[in-house]
Amino acid sequence: MSQETQSRASNEVLQEIIRSIDLLRFGSIEITVHDGRVTQIERREKVRFNNDIQKQKAANNTVAA
Repeated sequence: MSQETQSRASNEVLQEIIRSIDLLRFGSIEITVHDGRVTQIERREKVRFNNDIQKQKAANNTVAA
């Protein structure tokens, strides 16, 4: 692989990592490397809910029952 091709591939990987970070609000990004090369980028996103809203709904349900 020529140096120009390696540089282009590295730029593509970096751009994809940056894009994954930009899209993520809460969670993690896992980068898998084999033989010194990035082979996979995995993004896990967590969706969090406001616990106060859930408590309020639960309280309303017990009052109504």
